[in-house]
Formats: sequence, C-alpha cells, structure tokens
Amino acid sequence: MGAVVLSTITVDVGTTSVKLCLFGADGELLASARRPTPTVPDEVGEVYDLPEVLACVTTFVQGLPPDRRAEVARIALTGVGESGGLVRADTSLASPMILWHDQRGLDRLARLTPEQRRRVYRVTGLPVSGNYALSKVAWAVERAVDADGALWLNVSEHLAALMTGERWAEPSLASRTMALDLSTRTWSPEVCAMVGLDVGVFPPLRAASEGRPVTADFAQVVGLGPDVLVHVAGHDHMVGAAGADLGPGELLNSTGTTEGLLLLQDAPSLDERTERTRLANGLACAGPGWTLFASIPTGGSAFATLQGLLGLDADRLSAYVLDLHARYVRDELDLEAAPLVLPQFRGSPPPRKDPTARGLVSGLGSGTTAEELVLGCFLGLVLQQSDVLELFPSAARRVKVIGPASGNPLWLQLKADLLGTPLSASRFPEVVSRGAQALASGTTGSWEQTEPRDVDVDPRRHARLAEWRDAVRPRWEHLKATPA
Repeated sequence: MGAVVLSTITVDVGTTSVKLCLFGADGELLASARRPTPTVPDEVGEVYDLPEVLACVTTFVQGLPPDRRAEVARIALTGVGESGGLVRADTSLASPMILWHDQRGLDRLARLTPEQRRRVYRVTGLPVSGNYALSKVAWAVERAVDADGALWLNVSEHLAALMTGERWAEPSLASRTMALDLSTRTWSPEVCAMVGLDVGVFPPLRAASEGRPVTADFAQVVGLGPDVLVHVAGHDHMVGAAGADLGPGELLNSTGTTEGLLLLQDAPSLDERTERTRLANGLACAGPGWTLFASIPTGGSAFATLQGLLGLDADRLSAYVLDLHARYVRDELDLEAAPLVLPQFRGSPPPRKDPTARGLVSGLGSGTTAEELVLGCFLGLVLQQSDVLELFPSAARRVKVIGPASGNPLWLQLKADLLGTPLSASRFPEVVSRGAQALASGTTGSWEQTEPRDVDVDPRRHARLAEWRDAVRPRWEHLKATPA
C-alpha cells in the first residue's frame, strides 16, 4: 500500500450479504464473516432491518479477541450506493431505510419534461432513473413522521451515525443520489426543486479520509477504545477501485450480485453523447477525480438463477463450470449448440436501463442439456458486458476483475477472449473491504497484495468468438428489443 495502514474493522453492506472483516496494521486479513443482509417487508415492498444490520456489526466486533479489539483504530463502512432513509438528529429513522433497487417515488420522475431530464444529466451526471435516491427521498419526505430536521442518509452513513451520533454524507455515495452537482461538488437546489425537495434534506459532505470518534456508549457495547474513528469509505464499486489501485487506462470489473464497470476520469462526461449512453458519472472516493460507471443488474446473481432454474446445488453448478472451462480451452465445445441467453434476470443495463426487463432464451431444443444452458448463460453475460463496454469513450488497456468472477475460470476466459483484452483477476476475495481500510487510513490499496493472476487472450479463440458473436447478432438484437 502507498502508506501505513491502520488496524481496521470494515463493514460492506451489500445487496445479499453484509461482509465484515478485521484487517491488521499490515493489511493482513485477520478475521471475516458474512451474514445475509437483513430485510423486512413493509407496505410497499422490502426495506432494511436496521436493528439487525447493526447487530451483525456489534456481534462480529464483540466476538473478536480482546487483544485484537484493543488494536483497532478505525471502522470503515461501505456498501450499495442508492439506498437510504430519513434519519433524525437522535439517529432514529423517520422513514424506512429503502433498498437501492426499490422504485418507490418513481411517479415523481415520470413528470419531468425532456428538457428537465437533459438538465439533470448536465448537473448530476446521472440519467434519470428510479434506482437513484432522489425519487425515494421525495417519497420518504411526503410520508415521514416527526421528520423535522431529518436528513437523508445512505445505509452505510446511517450505520456511521449510529456509531458516532453524527450525520454526514460521503461524496461518492452522494454522487449516486441524483441530487449532487458534480461540477461544484455541492447539493443542487435546482435538481431537488424538480421533485419538490428542499436541498436542506441532505447532510454535509465529509470525505472518506475524514473520520469521527465513536460514542462512549457504542465503544462500551462492542469493547473498543474511545479513540476509534468511524469513516464512511464510499460506494462499494468506487471503494473497490481504491482497493485495486485503479490507474489511468484501466477498467475495474467489479462483480457481485450485480456487475460494475468503472473508469477513472479527470473530469465528468456531461456531454450529449454520454447522456445517450446512460452511463453514470460519479465522484471518486480518493482524491479529486471522477468516475464513469455502468451497472449491469445481473452479475453473480446469475448463479442463483441457474441453480433455481436447473435444480442444481452450488457444487454441481461449479462442477459444470469447471468442466465447460476445460473443454472450452481444448476447443471441444460447440458454441452453436448453446442456447442464446439474454441474462436480464434483474433488469437491463445501459443504455436501456429498464428495471422491469427480464431474461430471454432463444434456441432451446428438446435435446438441450443443462450444461449447454449454463454455457449459454455465461456467453450471454460476456456478450452483454461487451455491448456495455462499447458505450465507454475509450477502450481499456487492462481490466482488473474483483469479486466472484475472479474465481470462475470459464467466465474469466470468455471475457478475455471475447473482449480481446487481457484481464488481471484478484485471488483475494475482499478487495472492496481492503479498499475501505486504505481509504480510512488516508491511502490507496496495492493491486499486488490482491494476489492477481493474468488471464491472457488466445488469438484463435478470440477469432472464433468473434465469428459466433457476428452469427448470433441479429437474434441478440431482436431479444434485446423485446418489450418488458
């Protein structure tokens, strides 16, 4: 790492799991745990169960050996970028803590004129979408109880408030609200007014490197020292870029439940061409830079879909993947026999960005095997990623891969061969969490410490996949154009 790091407890609140880690002062992972993300139903859908989310954290910390707890200097929080709720001054909730993909409040955005939508992109760098927080904030403000002085906080920011008694927003998370002016790095009264909001509902900004001390009560409950500082490290994909020490000309492929593609930029891309792509601009967690980001709704979640669809347990599916990879690199697979799978199981990626879109399968026959359907799904994931990468203004010279895809040899090799771009895949499973530690220590991560392995492009297989892509392109475009 670029500087000395401090012993840190990291909390990563994801879509499906809460990941908890303890890192030592040398960056070594000393302890870790993973818990299903606690949610409860409400009258609209599903929301975070905040007491249980906090309990995941306190139980983990309390379970650490006393000598390890005594060494902890920082708590660093990260997680999904578009979640949130209204939080009172006493840190209690005045509204539900809403999940990132929840579409409540979408009707506020439906009223925006085409000119207002263009203006939103020029100011915030984000395409108008119900995934971002702005419409959720408007919905929450309208229904909140005893909400005088309540501020909108992301789920990670709320955890920080519960630990410190203070409310603030971290810039990379703020840039996912659709309420932040990217050029001035301040909340936008103009955009807030479009949905009837006062800009005062948003809290002051505080960089990832700026921590606040834990309260005496929290320190006593979990057994930490009173000098421990709490940092909100930022949006998980952006924190992953810090953990991967992402540099110019490199693309981060962050895989989890969803799949993220991220480039660092010296300035935001707010022009008409980028607006048409519906790529998302944002603020980097470290330093003064910006990001250009695309979220593909179906990433690692495809595994669960395949397991349910085919009645496979995780071990059997993994065996299929290993067998398919071995046969693929030996040129023993008939790509044309695999069904063409449009893997929009959780919505469509840019430029369509339709959360109601669903997956489609073409070419399914009576003789189609489960293995062929698995292969078709991974080919579809890679073809979908290739389409999204074409929206970016420049091609990456190297792709750094973190998350579940790093351990999937078939997925990795198909990516490298279809894209024609070498990959560097982390063997270390918690790059985002290590990035959170680095940011809380005022530095960035070291890619070499993630134990990367290179995945090179095979020219012959690259040509073969290019031929396959050209052959299926008419059907692929037809599938993508199918109404939701």
